[in-house]
Amino acid sequence: MSDLLERLRTGLPPEALITDPDVTASYAHDMASFCAAGTPAVVVFPRTVEQVQHVMRTATALRVPVVPQGARTGLSGAANASDGCIVLSLVKMDRILEISPVDRIAVVEPGVINAVLSRAVNEHGLYYPPDPSSWETCTIGGNIGTASGGLCCVKYGVTAEYVLGLDVVLADGRLLTTGRRTAKGVAGYDLTRLLVGSEGSLGIIVKAVLALRPQPPQQLVLAAEFPSAAAACDAVCRIMERGHTPSLLELMDRTTVRAVNQLASMGLPETTEALLLCAFDTPDPAADLAAVGALCTAAGATEVVPADNPAESELLLQARRMSLPALEAVKSATMIDDVCVPRSRLGAMLAGTAAIAEEYGLTIGVCSHAGDGNTHPVVCFDHTDPDESRRARESFDAIMALGLELGGTITGEHGVGVLKKEWLARELGETGIALQRGIKAAFDPLGLLNPGKLF
Repeated sequence: MSDLLERLRTGLPPEALITDPDVTASYAHDMASFCAAGTPAVVVFPRTVEQVQHVMRTATALRVPVVPQGARTGLSGAANASDGCIVLSLVKMDRILEISPVDRIAVVEPGVINAVLSRAVNEHGLYYPPDPSSWETCTIGGNIGTASGGLCCVKYGVTAEYVLGLDVVLADGRLLTTGRRTAKGVAGYDLTRLLVGSEGSLGIIVKAVLALRPQPPQQLVLAAEFPSAAAACDAVCRIMERGHTPSLLELMDRTTVRAVNQLASMGLPETTEALLLCAFDTPDPAADLAAVGALCTAAGATEVVPADNPAESELLLQARRMSLPALEAVKSATMIDDVCVPRSRLGAMLAGTAAIAEEYGLTIGVCSHAGDGNTHPVVCFDHTDPDESRRARESFDAIMALGLELGGTITGEHGVGVLKKEWLARELGETGIALQRGIKAAFDPLGLLNPGKLF
């Protein structure tokens, strides 16, 4: 320990090193439940690429594991510390280095907050689409590490679609530059796409070149009430089958709607079994909403209410963004699943989740990026009750098994981390895991980067 700190101090300012155990303990884990976390030896806050390189060279020389972190808003344990590790927090590397309206790119450090970047590019008439629910606090580096999504993915895609190039410090301290700044480029293997979603297991992202879009018109939102989740999912299929491209298509089940009302008195319709929110940011959003409203009615919607203006639309979106905090208030703890299925199987996924909730005697609310088939079943439980905690974990696994049975994937945007590594092996199979381990060994032969994550 003393040798580690002595070597780190030779290349870092004193304020960059935190060793107080009461403070370092607070950096031991992210927001996931049921994920083991160790005790870090030190937390380091670099501000420059050279400082990150110094940390990795020191770690390699002493064979000390390194766990990279952003804002720790993750939900899979990917940022959890291991015993005796260096926690490498990138939150102080928070500069927006460049915004180019001509090239439609932004160049940023990993600690930039998603919402800060979004507002900065808006001032140039540009748009950075990825918008996780935690966008006011999560970092771009963390978004890249977990390949995060958000509410607008149905039209604009996830983080991976917007990362053009990366600067990455490898385990031995070398600096790797991948990708491009150009509109096109296919030189060599796509290492950029490989690093996106790698959860800090292949290298430390220190700079990112991000693609931007022209800022779209303000969106308008429609809310549709349904007598069943199956009817709402039928409406989703009709909307997508007819070729509509909503900027947002979100579903909240009855449990979620009631939880949001209880937390914030939002006035959402508690008689509904499912509430579907659909938005368009097209030149004539009212016409698009009218067409979608007719499809919702045909699918059995009991009421369809289009917002008249952006302010009303924002209130509806705020209700959706409050889904997770509201469900967290139902019980003392939650487990948040992240199963993505083909859109055509969304109804079966929701029906199966409801059956699992009944079987295990638990409250499970579902909010969903319905246009993507990406569901977030939230298992609510009392963490002080051992039996209820056991049932929560078992129901969580049952939901993932259901997703795979329906042709889906165990994670659409939250990542694998510690929470789902058993399930990653089931999804990828023996050959797939072997190849992934081989890639990990090529980047990190000593296994120092974020050990114990993914597989």
